[in-house]
Amino acid sequence: MITISLCMIVRDEEEVLERCLNSVKDLVDEIIIVDTGSLDRTREIAAGYTERIYEIPWKDDFAWARNYSFSKGQKDYCMWLDADDVIDEENRKKFLDLKKRLSKDIDMVMMKYGTSYDDNGNVLFSYYRERLVKNNSGFLWGGRVHEAITPRGKVVYEDIEILHKKVKSGDAGRNLRIYEEMAAQGEKMDPRACFYYGRELYYNRRYKEAEEVLERFLKEPDGWKENKIEACLNLAECYEADKDIGEHILEVLFKSFLLDLPRAEICCKIGDWFQREKRWKEAAYWYERALAVEKKPELGGFIRAECYDYLPEINLCLCYDKMGDYEKAYVHHRKAAALRPSSDEVLWNEAYFQKRMPEKENGDNMI
Repeated sequence: MITISLCMIVRDEEEVLERCLNSVKDLVDEIIIVDTGSLDRTREIAAGYTERIYEIPWKDDFAWARNYSFSKGQKDYCMWLDADDVIDEENRKKFLDLKKRLSKDIDMVMMKYGTSYDDNGNVLFSYYRERLVKNNSGFLWGGRVHEAITPRGKVVYEDIEILHKKVKSGDAGRNLRIYEEMAAQGEKMDPRACFYYGRELYYNRRYKEAEEVLERFLKEPDGWKENKIEACLNLAECYEADKDIGEHILEVLFKSFLLDLPRAEICCKIGDWFQREKRWKEAAYWYERALAVEKKPELGGFIRAECYDYLPEINLCLCYDKMGDYEKAYVHHRKAAALRPSSDEVLWNEAYFQKRMPEKENGDNMI
């Protein structure tokens, strides 16, 4: 059986650290905590789980801190978690099974990372991340912000999901501040940094600047395909937020089709554009395309799960209703209701159909 060093960087995490460590303490063989300047009880809590606690200064460089933490690992593989991550019981079982069967010739294990949820706790937004890397094999984190390790060697994808469960908002401007310092110092940004810089500008509602950076990223010959597809979607969101809701949005969304097969996220956004224009037939076409797209998390891109089922279903209900096909609209309403029975949209639609189609009051023709 392989052995695992859990290597964490933390700062002022007294609210969540115990929850995280309780969920993983019996899955790993050593715990390494690197504190970057906590002023609360973080180190005291960590001491209840490990003696391997280190203190380093914070340098506005996540990769440097992660590399320091990994340098302290002594087991076969190094693993990272953020303090507000947790592994639930279902995924703990999967993790233990992986630990028993993983061959030591595997260099990297990718696991899903869920970062947002619906009202029932179902994951809405997820993507694969490098979670276990073979120790003493030259793997290094890169990127002062949104740090990552470039995959190489034997890489496997596992159906294990780490859940990112924040309980408070962090420093909203921190990442953008670091990128702006890099730009001010003339530090060259690689394509990945350029992509995330554009996203940080968007998150901070600096839409024109975000558009400029993301448009520049799309011209980068070495930009990762998945990031470019996401950048097309982010640009459309920037244009939309900037009130440029003309055909500019369609142009950048269709540009993603030159990169790979359509993604449900893109199809839904195109459907939204036609819906705003009250072009119900075209909108319905694109929502139907979203339903037909196969979800492929193993490609590594961001997955918005609701774009593959709930969002197209609820919007198809509206489109077919506007086209006067109430039976078809009701079919899509029932499918949306099966996915999120207590959502505001579903409840509103249920009341609407009971008035328009009273014979459906008891949910006959349930799909």
